[in-house]
Amino acid sequence: MSASRRSGTTDELGPDEPEQPERDGADLLAALLDGMDAALCAFDADGVVTHWNREAERILGWSAAEAVGRQGFAGWAVRSADAGEVEDRLLSAMRAPGRQVNEFALLTKDGGRVLVRTQSAAVRGPDGRPAGVYCAFSEVHAQIDLERSIALSEALLEDASWGVVLVDADLRPAVVNAHAARALGAGRTSVLGRPLGDLLAQGVEELENALTHVLAEGAPPAPAEVWVSLRTPEGERRRCWRSGFVRLASPLAEEPVPLGVGWLFQDVTESKQGEQEAALLRFRANQLHRAARAAAECEDPAEAAIVHLDFALAGFADHALIDRVVGGATSDTDAAEQVRLVRVAATPSGAPGPSVPSGTSGMPVRYGEGHPAVQCVERAGSVRASAGVRAVPAEQVRRWATARQWPEDTVHGLCAVLRSRGRTLGVVTFLRGAGRSAFERPDAMYAEDVAVRIATALDLAGAVDRP
Repeated sequence: MSASRRSGTTDELGPDEPEQPERDGADLLAALLDGMDAALCAFDADGVVTHWNREAERILGWSAAEAVGRQGFAGWAVRSADAGEVEDRLLSAMRAPGRQVNEFALLTKDGGRVLVRTQSAAVRGPDGRPAGVYCAFSEVHAQIDLERSIALSEALLEDASWGVVLVDADLRPAVVNAHAARALGAGRTSVLGRPLGDLLAQGVEELENALTHVLAEGAPPAPAEVWVSLRTPEGERRRCWRSGFVRLASPLAEEPVPLGVGWLFQDVTESKQGEQEAALLRFRANQLHRAARAAAECEDPAEAAIVHLDFALAGFADHALIDRVVGGATSDTDAAEQVRLVRVAATPSGAPGPSVPSGTSGMPVRYGEGHPAVQCVERAGSVRASAGVRAVPAEQVRRWATARQWPEDTVHGLCAVLRSRGRTLGVVTFLRGAGRSAFERPDAMYAEDVAVRIATALDLAGAVDRP
């Protein structure tokens, strides 16, 4: 089927007549149009279709015989509501210089819709005046998909509110967006090609294991929460990143060739800390409730005090001590005198186990002036002490703990005053060893709650009455 309408010619030739030159030109034009990869059509000055090639037939399903001779696209290749606008935009190329580019939807023969991008230009007659329009068009789904992919990539790397890091097959950052650079505390270019261990003080092994797994097995089914420690001028900063991973492979290779891993993360430190704090509060409240029930079954109030201490110790500290004021309880109106304390109970040193009563000899503990337990009694409030907030040599920690009459591995101490009926009975001390965090204000509040219960039990036991 010819791809063009031949007006004023005939297909019938006499037996001795040579083929007409016009026929040669028309057939050559039809062959050229049909051989093009782009869909091509043409309209005369009245908007009638004069040419329609095979690629146009492939895209829309209309053959050249069905298309050539129709008045524009109305009623067959575009919706009736869009026909006027489409025709105006196509024929406007006759009045405009150069090529005109448009995008609109055409209808296929089976009723489907195809989004196309057209390039149209005027066709000049022998007199130089516009005689029609030629139009080349192609499906733009692939082009639009590419443009969308590029736009998405640029948005992720510039405007995304979460971190995006493209990690190469050697587990080194190849592309970092602005949010990720801020989260890592470095510039976008300064982190490129560097090992992750240069950027993170802790959590590197877990993160690299996740990246390696994605390279080998593909993306995990759900996001992972990774705790890391960042190196900052102020010291290490602990953060929790909810991370998702996707494996990147080249779309151009026959076999999937890994290009690296796309790592997307969001900082959820505050929410995770909130969840942990809420869980800790629930646990501590439950421990206090369990302690009260267990203490209620003790016939000896002094034993009940030790029960409260043991329940409070779980998950809170490594060791605990109870010291009472020598000579009985002191009131706030008593004259100031040197504070002397006698050990009532203590957890075993160097081995796990319940607290045991002690101090039967009545000899005061050799606390020096300014000891946290002494300060606690003098101030009638909690006192926190620590060997250091950062890494401290073991020998220095040992000397610090020994000077305070605490186990040698103690790094952090918290003393809470024991008060009952307006009197100071003594002090309860909680101790943490190496690897544990320092006591904070919420810990002190919990210790004070425990101290109230222990003081009540001791007061009932009569262990602190004055002679």
